[in-house]
Amino acid sequence: MRTISADVARRTFLAAQGFTDPRPSGPVTRRHLGRVLDRVKLLQLDSVNIAVRAHYMPLFSRLGAYPAALLDDAAWSPDARRPRLLVETWAHEASLVPVRDMPLLSHEALPRRWWKHYGPLLEKHPALAGDILDVVAESGPLGAGAIEKALAPHGRAGEVRPRPPGATWWERSEVKRVCEYLFATGELSVGTRVHFERHYDLPSRVLPPEVLAQPVPDPADAARELVARSASALGIGTETDLRDYYRLGPERTRTAIAELVDAGALEPVTVRGWARPAYRDPAARVPRAVTGRALLCPFDPLVWERDRTERIFGFRYRIEIYVPEPKREYGYYVFPFLLDGELVGRVDLKADRAAGVLRVPGAFAEPGASAPRPRIAAELAGELATMAGWLGLDGVAVGERGDLAAELRAEVAAA
Repeated sequence: MRTISADVARRTFLAAQGFTDPRPSGPVTRRHLGRVLDRVKLLQLDSVNIAVRAHYMPLFSRLGAYPAALLDDAAWSPDARRPRLLVETWAHEASLVPVRDMPLLSHEALPRRWWKHYGPLLEKHPALAGDILDVVAESGPLGAGAIEKALAPHGRAGEVRPRPPGATWWERSEVKRVCEYLFATGELSVGTRVHFERHYDLPSRVLPPEVLAQPVPDPADAARELVARSASALGIGTETDLRDYYRLGPERTRTAIAELVDAGALEPVTVRGWARPAYRDPAARVPRAVTGRALLCPFDPLVWERDRTERIFGFRYRIEIYVPEPKREYGYYVFPFLLDGELVGRVDLKADRAAGVLRVPGAFAEPGASAPRPRIAAELAGELATMAGWLGLDGVAVGERGDLAAELRAEVAAA
């Protein structure tokens, strides 16, 4: 078994994730979008919108400024000239994935045990799922609220409890929960989003005929293919890394890894400093150096698995959204900063759209970074300015928190 250095593993990972591909010098097109998706395989969805929604940011991190409509059209507004490239499903979490991957991620190919928790609700309202499907077939795409209203006048909702007035996002009505169950099992798909609300539709009206016609893969075959795709996206990883990318079960992942190793589609390796065995995609590139800069949102696949981020980059990273403000170490929504292949700092970001400013309440340098602090501040200021322009904001305002704040503020002022 080959032994490789941690530095080689890091550069392999960065190349697999698309950080050695040059940013486009001209307008960003669907071809560039496809190139990134060939690398990362999926874009995680999340409701937090304090800076920018999570699915938009990985494209910016790899391509630079691009029209958000490019992604919106590819996922939610297809037409005859620009067919749907992406569709929503459960993958790593709720994600946008290439349409062609849907058979691999179907309920039959990738059964998930958590769906059994819907059993009591479905037993309580045995006709509700069918009623929802009827409404969507007749009038879809529709949001859950519109489906509730469509059910209620005909008495089809029966005793179904509506959403309480002023309810927060986790207090879902029973109609909404059954819609989510039907989405999770593939009986409903997401045709579009309006103000980020899912509008459910029938899969036959969302997925192209050639995808609908594909046979459902055997679960073992699907797991093997998804592990291979995880390896392609990561370049190199442990069994846990390969399992986490699509949230596969441990037993299926281990079986798939063994089969891929036997077939020569995965190479077992030892990485110096890693406690567990690793597996390398034989097609993975190892660049001599990684250059360039990028801001990374918390749900970027480069950093979404926190243990891997710490193992590869020596960068301890946690989301502090749910931490009370006085106890936060870095801030509410913190973006790591990648410079020449290292995570050299982090910034707390907020898009103040009313004021037209990208606010940086806190800026922090990472101890031991190879790049000198003045360069980190200068490169970070440049990337923040690019991000502000991409978001349609007029400038960047740096706050007081963090050991890099003063230097960053000076660079922003001098730009």
